[in-house]
Amino acid sequence: MAKGHSGSKDRHCVFCGRSEHEVPFLLQGLDGCICSDCVSIAGDYLKSYNSPEKASPEAIGDIPKPREIKEFLDRYVIGQDRAKTVLSVAVYNHYKRINHNLASSASDDVELEKSNILLVGPTGTGKTLLAKSIARLLKVPFTIVDATVLTQAGYVGEDVESILSRLLQEADYDLAQAERGIVFIDEIDKISRKGDNPSITRDVSGEGVQQALLKLLEGSVVNVPPQGGRKHPEQEFIHVNTQNILFICGGAFEGIERNIAQRLNTQVIGFGSMEKQKIDKDNLLQYVEAQDLRSFGLIPEIVGRLPLVTYLDQLDRDSLLRILTEPRNALVRQYQKLFEMDGKKLKIDPKVLELIVDTAMKNKLGARGLRAICERIMNEAMFEAPSSDSKTFNLTLQYAKAHL
Repeated sequence: MAKGHSGSKDRHCVFCGRSEHEVPFLLQGLDGCICSDCVSIAGDYLKSYNSPEKASPEAIGDIPKPREIKEFLDRYVIGQDRAKTVLSVAVYNHYKRINHNLASSASDDVELEKSNILLVGPTGTGKTLLAKSIARLLKVPFTIVDATVLTQAGYVGEDVESILSRLLQEADYDLAQAERGIVFIDEIDKISRKGDNPSITRDVSGEGVQQALLKLLEGSVVNVPPQGGRKHPEQEFIHVNTQNILFICGGAFEGIERNIAQRLNTQVIGFGSMEKQKIDKDNLLQYVEAQDLRSFGLIPEIVGRLPLVTYLDQLDRDSLLRILTEPRNALVRQYQKLFEMDGKKLKIDPKVLELIVDTAMKNKLGARGLRAICERIMNEAMFEAPSSDSKTFNLTLQYAKAHL
Protein backbone atom coordinates (compact mmCIF):
# COMPACT_ATOMS: atom_id res chain seq x y z
CA MET A 1 0.00 0.00 0.00
CA ALA A 2 2.98 2.31 0.44
CA LYS A 3 3.13 2.84 -3.31
CA GLY A 4 -0.27 4.37 -3.52
CA HIS A 5 -0.13 6.51 -0.33
CA SER A 6 -0.62 10.26 -0.80
CA GLY A 7 2.74 10.94 0.88
CA SER A 8 4.70 8.87 -1.62
CA LYS A 9 6.88 10.65 -4.13
CA ASP A 10 5.68 8.50 -7.05
CA ARG A 11 2.09 7.30 -6.74
CA HIS A 12 0.87 4.03 -8.31
CA CYS A 13 -2.51 2.43 -9.09
CA VAL A 14 -3.19 -0.35 -6.57
CA PHE A 15 -5.01 -2.38 -9.28
CA CYS A 16 -2.70 -2.33 -12.31
CA GLY A 17 0.49 -1.03 -10.62
CA ARG A 18 1.17 1.70 -13.18
CA SER A 19 2.59 5.02 -12.00
CA GLU A 20 0.83 8.36 -12.28
CA HIS A 21 3.03 9.20 -15.29
CA GLU A 22 1.69 6.18 -17.25
CA VAL A 23 -2.05 6.80 -16.87
CA PRO A 24 -4.37 9.76 -17.65
CA PHE A 25 -4.94 10.48 -13.95
CA LEU A 26 -5.14 8.82 -10.52
CA LEU A 27 -8.00 8.96 -8.02
CA GLN A 28 -6.76 9.27 -4.42
CA GLY A 29 -8.26 7.06 -1.70
CA LEU A 30 -7.55 6.61 2.02
CA ASP A 31 -4.78 4.05 1.59
CA GLY A 32 -4.14 4.04 -2.12
CA CYS A 33 -4.97 5.25 -5.61
CA ILE A 34 -6.83 3.87 -8.62
CA CYS A 35 -6.27 4.98 -12.20
CA SER A 36 -8.99 6.19 -14.58
CA ASP A 37 -8.52 3.14 -16.87
CA CYS A 38 -9.25 0.69 -14.04
CA VAL A 39 -12.30 2.74 -13.02
CA SER A 40 -13.65 2.48 -16.60
CA ILE A 41 -13.07 -1.30 -16.74
CA ALA A 42 -14.75 -1.78 -13.36
CA GLY A 43 -17.73 0.30 -14.52
CA ASP A 44 -18.17 -1.81 -17.66
CA TYR A 45 -18.00 -5.00 -15.60
CA LEU A 46 -20.66 -3.79 -13.15
CA LYS A 47 -22.90 -2.72 -16.02
CA SER A 48 -22.72 -6.15 -17.71
CA TYR A 49 -23.09 -7.96 -14.38
CA ASN A 50 -26.20 -6.05 -13.35
CA SER A 51 -27.88 -5.85 -16.78
CA PRO A 52 -30.06 -9.01 -16.40
CA GLU A 53 -31.62 -7.63 -13.20
CA LYS A 54 -31.96 -4.05 -14.47
CA ALA A 55 -33.43 -4.99 -17.85
CA SER A 56 -37.01 -3.75 -17.94
CA PRO A 57 -38.87 -4.52 -21.16
CA GLU A 58 -40.89 -1.73 -22.72
CA ALA A 59 -44.30 -2.03 -24.31
CA ILE A 60 -44.34 -3.01 -27.97
CA GLY A 61 -45.86 -0.40 -30.25
CA ASP A 62 -47.49 -0.77 -33.68
CA ILE A 63 -48.56 -4.39 -33.27
CA PRO A 64 -49.60 -5.67 -36.73
CA LYS A 65 -53.22 -6.84 -36.70
CA PRO A 66 -54.07 -10.45 -37.61
CA ARG A 67 -55.42 -9.49 -41.02
CA GLU A 68 -52.23 -7.49 -41.77
CA ILE A 69 -50.04 -10.43 -40.70
CA LYS A 70 -52.00 -12.82 -42.94
CA GLU A 71 -51.84 -10.43 -45.91
CA PHE A 72 -48.07 -10.29 -45.47
CA LEU A 73 -47.83 -14.10 -45.32
CA ASP A 74 -49.92 -14.32 -48.50
CA ARG A 75 -47.08 -12.64 -50.40
CA TYR A 76 -44.69 -15.48 -49.67
CA VAL A 77 -46.81 -18.57 -48.92
CA ILE A 78 -49.40 -19.96 -51.34
CA GLY A 79 -52.56 -21.47 -49.83
CA GLN A 80 -52.63 -22.78 -46.22
CA ASP A 81 -55.23 -20.15 -45.23
CA ARG A 82 -56.23 -22.06 -42.09
CA ALA A 83 -52.64 -22.27 -40.76
CA LYS A 84 -51.92 -18.63 -41.66
CA THR A 85 -55.04 -17.46 -39.82
CA VAL A 86 -54.19 -19.43 -36.66
CA LEU A 87 -50.58 -18.22 -36.77
CA SER A 88 -51.59 -14.57 -37.32
CA VAL A 89 -54.00 -14.57 -34.38
CA ALA A 90 -51.47 -16.31 -32.09
CA VAL A 91 -48.66 -13.86 -32.90
CA TYR A 92 -50.98 -10.85 -32.49
CA ASN A 93 -52.28 -12.10 -29.13
CA HIS A 94 -48.71 -12.84 -28.01
CA TYR A 95 -47.66 -9.19 -28.33
CA LYS A 96 -50.97 -7.88 -27.04
CA ARG A 97 -50.56 -10.12 -23.98
CA ILE A 98 -47.03 -8.79 -23.31
CA ASN A 99 -48.27 -5.20 -23.42
CA HIS A 100 -51.21 -6.03 -21.13
CA ASN A 101 -49.05 -7.78 -18.54
CA LEU A 102 -46.58 -4.87 -18.54
CA ALA A 103 -49.31 -2.26 -18.13
CA SER A 104 -51.56 -4.14 -15.68
CA SER A 105 -51.24 -3.34 -11.99
CA ALA A 106 -50.83 -5.84 -9.19
CA SER A 107 -54.57 -5.48 -8.43
CA ASP A 108 -55.55 -6.70 -11.91
CA ASP A 109 -56.87 -10.22 -11.41
CA VAL A 110 -56.64 -11.22 -15.10
CA GLU A 111 -53.18 -12.34 -16.21
CA LEU A 112 -53.08 -13.49 -19.81
CA GLU A 113 -51.19 -16.69 -20.58
CA LYS A 114 -49.47 -17.52 -23.85
CA SER A 115 -50.59 -20.21 -26.29
CA ASN A 116 -47.79 -22.08 -28.04
CA ILE A 117 -48.53 -23.46 -31.52
CA LEU A 118 -48.05 -26.83 -33.24
CA LEU A 119 -48.05 -27.01 -37.06
CA VAL A 120 -48.74 -30.48 -38.46
CA GLY A 121 -48.26 -31.11 -42.17
CA PRO A 122 -46.43 -33.19 -44.79
CA THR A 123 -42.94 -32.24 -45.90
CA GLY A 124 -42.76 -29.40 -48.39
CA THR A 125 -46.06 -27.74 -47.43
CA GLY A 126 -44.58 -24.52 -46.01
CA LYS A 127 -44.16 -24.93 -42.24
CA THR A 128 -40.62 -23.51 -42.16
CA LEU A 129 -41.47 -20.91 -44.81
CA LEU A 130 -44.34 -19.60 -42.68
CA ALA A 131 -41.95 -19.15 -39.75
CA LYS A 132 -39.30 -17.44 -41.92
CA SER A 133 -41.91 -15.12 -43.44
CA ILE A 134 -43.07 -14.03 -40.00
CA ALA A 135 -39.42 -13.26 -39.18
CA ARG A 136 -39.39 -10.76 -42.07
CA LEU A 137 -42.33 -8.89 -40.61
CA LEU A 138 -41.63 -8.88 -36.88
CA LYS A 139 -39.07 -6.69 -35.17
CA VAL A 140 -38.31 -9.18 -32.39
CA PRO A 141 -35.57 -11.80 -32.04
CA PHE A 142 -36.46 -14.93 -34.00
CA THR A 143 -34.63 -18.22 -34.37
CA ILE A 144 -35.23 -21.61 -35.99
CA VAL A 145 -33.84 -24.71 -34.29
CA ASP A 146 -33.91 -28.37 -35.28
CA ALA A 147 -35.21 -30.75 -32.63
CA THR A 148 -33.24 -33.69 -34.08
CA VAL A 149 -29.90 -32.39 -32.71
CA LEU A 150 -31.17 -32.11 -29.14
CA THR A 151 -30.39 -34.74 -26.51
CA GLN A 152 -31.20 -35.24 -22.85
CA ALA A 153 -28.91 -33.35 -20.48
CA GLY A 154 -25.69 -35.19 -19.72
CA TYR A 155 -25.32 -36.87 -23.14
CA VAL A 156 -23.36 -35.98 -26.27
CA GLY A 157 -25.35 -33.47 -28.30
CA GLU A 158 -27.03 -30.14 -27.65
CA ASP A 159 -29.03 -29.42 -24.50
CA VAL A 160 -32.42 -27.79 -24.88
CA GLU A 161 -30.92 -24.66 -23.29
CA SER A 162 -28.96 -24.16 -26.54
CA ILE A 163 -32.29 -23.05 -28.07
CA LEU A 164 -32.27 -20.01 -25.82
CA SER A 165 -28.55 -19.46 -26.47
CA ARG A 166 -29.36 -18.97 -30.16
CA LEU A 167 -32.21 -16.62 -29.30
CA LEU A 168 -29.84 -14.55 -27.15
CA GLN A 169 -27.37 -14.39 -30.03
CA GLU A 170 -30.14 -13.12 -32.35
CA ALA A 171 -30.93 -10.42 -29.76
CA ASP A 172 -27.24 -9.41 -29.42
CA TYR A 173 -27.44 -10.65 -25.82
CA ASP A 174 -30.12 -8.08 -24.97
CA LEU A 175 -32.02 -10.08 -22.36
CA ALA A 176 -35.14 -7.91 -22.40
CA GLN A 177 -35.45 -8.34 -26.19
CA ALA A 178 -34.73 -12.08 -26.11
CA GLU A 179 -37.45 -12.67 -23.51
CA ARG A 180 -40.11 -11.42 -25.95
CA GLY A 181 -38.84 -13.36 -28.97
CA ILE A 182 -40.23 -16.24 -31.03
CA VAL A 183 -38.66 -19.69 -31.41
CA PHE A 184 -39.58 -22.13 -34.20
CA ILE A 185 -38.74 -25.74 -33.27
CA ASP A 186 -38.69 -27.82 -36.45
CA GLU A 187 -38.93 -31.62 -36.76
CA ILE A 188 -40.54 -31.99 -33.34
CA ASP A 189 -42.08 -35.27 -34.47
CA LYS A 190 -38.57 -36.78 -34.60
CA ILE A 191 -38.31 -36.67 -30.79
CA SER A 192 -41.38 -38.84 -30.23
CA ARG A 193 -40.83 -41.66 -27.79
CA LYS A 194 -40.00 -44.99 -29.32
CA GLY A 195 -42.91 -46.98 -27.84
CA ASP A 196 -46.49 -46.22 -26.83
CA ASN A 197 -45.60 -46.96 -23.20
CA PRO A 198 -43.17 -44.92 -21.08
CA SER A 199 -39.61 -46.09 -21.64
CA ILE A 200 -37.90 -48.22 -18.97
CA THR A 201 -34.45 -47.32 -20.29
CA ARG A 202 -33.29 -43.80 -21.10
CA ASP A 203 -34.66 -42.39 -24.35
CA VAL A 204 -32.01 -39.68 -24.63
CA SER A 205 -33.06 -38.22 -27.99
CA GLY A 206 -36.82 -38.80 -27.68
CA GLU A 207 -38.82 -38.77 -24.48
CA GLY A 208 -35.86 -37.33 -22.55
CA VAL A 209 -35.80 -34.26 -24.82
CA GLN A 210 -39.56 -33.83 -24.47
CA GLN A 211 -39.22 -33.82 -20.68
CA ALA A 212 -36.46 -31.20 -20.92
CA LEU A 213 -38.56 -29.01 -23.22
CA LEU A 214 -41.39 -28.76 -20.70
CA LYS A 215 -39.76 -26.03 -18.60
CA LEU A 216 -39.13 -23.92 -21.73
CA LEU A 217 -42.65 -24.22 -23.13
CA GLU A 218 -44.45 -23.67 -19.84
CA GLY A 219 -42.61 -20.53 -18.82
CA SER A 220 -39.90 -20.57 -16.19
CA VAL A 221 -36.48 -19.09 -15.43
CA VAL A 222 -33.82 -21.15 -17.23
CA ASN A 223 -30.05 -21.00 -16.66
CA VAL A 224 -28.53 -20.52 -20.12
CA PRO A 225 -24.77 -20.70 -20.83
CA PRO A 226 -23.99 -17.62 -22.96
CA GLN A 227 -21.66 -19.54 -25.29
CA GLY A 228 -23.92 -22.59 -25.44
CA GLY A 229 -23.08 -26.20 -24.61
CA ARG A 230 -21.09 -27.60 -21.71
CA LYS A 231 -17.59 -26.91 -23.04
CA HIS A 232 -17.05 -23.94 -20.72
CA PRO A 233 -18.30 -24.96 -17.26
CA GLU A 234 -16.66 -21.92 -15.66
CA GLN A 235 -18.84 -19.41 -17.56
CA GLU A 236 -21.60 -17.57 -15.68
CA PHE A 237 -25.17 -18.47 -16.59
CA ILE A 238 -27.70 -16.00 -17.96
CA HIS A 239 -31.11 -16.32 -16.31
CA VAL A 240 -33.75 -16.27 -19.08
CA ASN A 241 -37.47 -16.12 -18.28
CA THR A 242 -39.40 -17.99 -21.00
CA GLN A 243 -42.80 -16.68 -19.85
CA ASN A 244 -43.04 -14.25 -22.79
CA ILE A 245 -41.26 -16.35 -25.45
CA LEU A 246 -43.65 -17.78 -28.04
CA PHE A 247 -42.80 -21.29 -29.24
CA ILE A 248 -43.98 -22.50 -32.65
CA CYS A 249 -43.39 -26.21 -33.26
CA GLY A 250 -43.60 -27.97 -36.61
CA GLY A 251 -43.42 -31.55 -37.80
CA ALA A 252 -44.46 -33.84 -40.65
CA PHE A 253 -45.75 -36.58 -38.29
CA GLU A 254 -45.37 -39.20 -41.00
CA GLY A 255 -47.97 -41.92 -40.48
CA ILE A 256 -50.21 -40.05 -38.01
CA GLU A 257 -53.06 -40.51 -40.50
CA ARG A 258 -53.27 -44.15 -39.39
CA ASN A 259 -53.89 -43.05 -35.80
CA ILE A 260 -56.53 -40.56 -36.96
CA ALA A 261 -58.27 -43.13 -39.16
CA GLN A 262 -58.31 -45.68 -36.36
CA ARG A 263 -59.85 -43.17 -33.93
CA LEU A 264 -62.50 -42.03 -36.42
CA ASN A 265 -63.50 -45.60 -37.27
CA THR A 266 -63.97 -46.50 -33.61
CA GLN A 267 -66.04 -43.39 -32.92
CA VAL A 268 -68.49 -43.62 -35.82
CA ILE A 269 -70.67 -46.57 -34.85
CA GLY A 270 -74.38 -47.14 -34.33
CA PHE A 271 -76.61 -44.17 -35.05
CA GLY A 272 -73.54 -42.04 -35.80
CA SER A 273 -72.53 -44.22 -38.75
CA MET A 274 -73.96 -41.67 -41.18
CA GLU A 275 -71.15 -39.31 -40.19
CA LYS A 276 -68.62 -41.81 -41.53
CA GLN A 277 -69.60 -40.90 -45.09
CA LYS A 278 -68.70 -37.24 -44.49
CA ILE A 279 -65.07 -37.94 -43.55
CA ASP A 280 -62.56 -36.78 -46.16
CA LYS A 281 -60.24 -39.79 -46.38
CA ASP A 282 -57.83 -37.95 -48.67
CA ASN A 283 -57.07 -35.29 -46.03
CA LEU A 284 -57.25 -36.91 -42.61
CA LEU A 285 -54.85 -34.35 -41.09
CA GLN A 286 -57.70 -31.85 -40.76
CA TYR A 287 -59.15 -34.09 -38.00
CA VAL A 288 -55.93 -34.21 -35.94
CA GLU A 289 -56.48 -33.97 -32.19
CA ALA A 290 -54.42 -34.18 -29.01
CA GLN A 291 -55.04 -37.92 -28.56
CA ASP A 292 -53.60 -38.60 -32.03
CA LEU A 293 -50.40 -36.76 -31.05
CA ARG A 294 -50.20 -38.83 -27.87
CA SER A 295 -50.61 -42.06 -29.85
CA PHE A 296 -47.85 -40.90 -32.18
CA GLY A 297 -45.38 -40.51 -29.32
CA LEU A 298 -45.66 -37.03 -27.80
CA ILE A 299 -45.97 -37.14 -24.02
CA PRO A 300 -49.21 -35.70 -22.54
CA GLU A 301 -47.36 -32.83 -20.84
CA ILE A 302 -45.96 -31.59 -24.18
CA VAL A 303 -49.37 -31.85 -25.87
CA GLY A 304 -50.91 -29.83 -23.04
CA ARG A 305 -48.37 -27.04 -23.53
CA LEU A 306 -49.16 -26.80 -27.26
CA PRO A 307 -52.86 -25.87 -27.08
CA LEU A 308 -53.05 -24.47 -30.62
CA VAL A 309 -52.82 -27.33 -33.13
CA THR A 310 -53.37 -26.62 -36.81
CA TYR A 311 -52.65 -28.53 -40.00
CA LEU A 312 -51.22 -27.74 -43.43
CA ASP A 313 -52.80 -29.23 -46.52
CA GLN A 314 -50.92 -31.33 -49.03
CA LEU A 315 -50.24 -29.03 -51.99
CA ASP A 316 -52.25 -29.79 -55.14
CA ARG A 317 -51.21 -29.21 -58.74
CA ASP A 318 -52.65 -25.68 -58.98
CA SER A 319 -50.92 -24.62 -55.76
CA LEU A 320 -47.54 -25.88 -56.99
CA LEU A 321 -48.00 -23.98 -60.27
CA ARG A 322 -48.74 -20.79 -58.34
CA ILE A 323 -45.70 -21.36 -56.09
CA LEU A 324 -43.47 -21.34 -59.18
CA THR A 325 -44.59 -17.90 -60.33
CA GLU A 326 -46.64 -15.85 -57.82
CA PRO A 327 -44.70 -15.32 -54.54
CA ARG A 328 -42.19 -12.46 -54.30
CA ASN A 329 -39.37 -14.98 -54.10
CA ALA A 330 -40.87 -17.42 -56.63
CA LEU A 331 -38.45 -19.88 -58.23
CA VAL A 332 -39.06 -18.54 -61.75
CA ARG A 333 -38.23 -15.01 -60.58
CA GLN A 334 -35.07 -16.26 -58.90
CA TYR A 335 -33.77 -17.91 -62.07
CA GLN A 336 -34.71 -14.88 -64.18
CA LYS A 337 -32.73 -12.72 -61.75
CA LEU A 338 -29.71 -15.04 -61.99
CA PHE A 339 -29.73 -14.76 -65.80
CA GLU A 340 -30.32 -11.00 -65.60
CA MET A 341 -27.16 -10.63 -63.49
CA ASP A 342 -25.25 -12.06 -66.47
CA GLY A 343 -27.00 -9.70 -68.87
CA LYS A 344 -29.30 -12.40 -70.23
CA LYS A 345 -33.07 -12.71 -70.50
CA LEU A 346 -34.75 -15.99 -69.55
CA LYS A 347 -37.99 -16.99 -71.30
CA ILE A 348 -39.83 -20.07 -70.06
CA ASP A 349 -42.51 -21.98 -71.98
CA PRO A 350 -45.61 -22.40 -69.73
CA LYS A 351 -45.63 -26.12 -70.60
CA VAL A 352 -42.24 -26.43 -68.89
CA LEU A 353 -43.81 -25.26 -65.63
CA GLU A 354 -46.50 -27.94 -65.97
CA LEU A 355 -43.79 -30.56 -66.53
CA ILE A 356 -41.94 -29.43 -63.39
CA VAL A 357 -45.12 -29.61 -61.29
CA ASP A 358 -46.12 -33.04 -62.63
CA THR A 359 -42.65 -34.38 -61.83
CA ALA A 360 -42.85 -32.96 -58.29
CA MET A 361 -46.29 -34.51 -57.79
CA LYS A 362 -44.95 -37.89 -58.89
CA ASN A 363 -42.00 -37.67 -56.47
CA LYS A 364 -44.29 -36.52 -53.59
CA LEU A 365 -41.74 -33.98 -52.32
CA GLY A 366 -44.07 -30.99 -52.19
CA ALA A 367 -42.81 -27.47 -52.85
CA ARG A 368 -39.32 -28.41 -51.66
CA GLY A 369 -38.96 -30.76 -54.62
CA LEU A 370 -39.58 -27.99 -57.16
CA ARG A 371 -36.11 -26.49 -56.74
CA ALA A 372 -34.37 -29.84 -57.20
CA ILE A 373 -36.22 -30.39 -60.48
CA CYS A 374 -35.51 -26.83 -61.66
CA GLU A 375 -31.80 -27.26 -60.88
CA ARG A 376 -31.62 -30.42 -63.00
CA ILE A 377 -33.22 -28.62 -65.95
CA MET A 378 -31.34 -25.33 -65.61
CA ASN A 379 -27.88 -26.52 -64.61
CA GLU A 380 -26.40 -26.85 -68.11
CA ALA A 381 -28.06 -23.61 -69.27
CA MET A 382 -26.57 -21.70 -66.31
CA PHE A 383 -23.19 -23.24 -67.11
CA GLU A 384 -23.24 -22.04 -70.73
CA ALA A 385 -25.12 -18.72 -70.39
CA PRO A 386 -22.33 -16.54 -68.88
CA SER A 387 -20.00 -17.40 -71.79
CA SER A 388 -22.65 -17.22 -74.52
CA ASP A 389 -23.08 -14.24 -76.87
CA SER A 390 -26.84 -14.74 -77.01
CA LYS A 391 -28.86 -12.22 -74.98
CA THR A 392 -31.90 -14.50 -74.58
CA PHE A 393 -32.33 -18.09 -73.48
CA ASN A 394 -35.61 -19.84 -74.36
CA LEU A 395 -36.43 -22.76 -72.09
CA THR A 396 -38.58 -25.04 -74.22
CA LEU A 397 -40.48 -28.20 -73.31
CA GLN A 398 -38.18 -30.30 -75.50
CA TYR A 399 -35.08 -28.93 -73.73
CA ALA A 400 -36.60 -29.56 -70.30
CA LYS A 401 -37.59 -33.14 -71.11
CA ALA A 402 -34.12 -33.86 -72.48
CA HIS A 403 -32.48 -32.71 -69.22
CA LEU A 404 -34.93 -34.49 -66.94
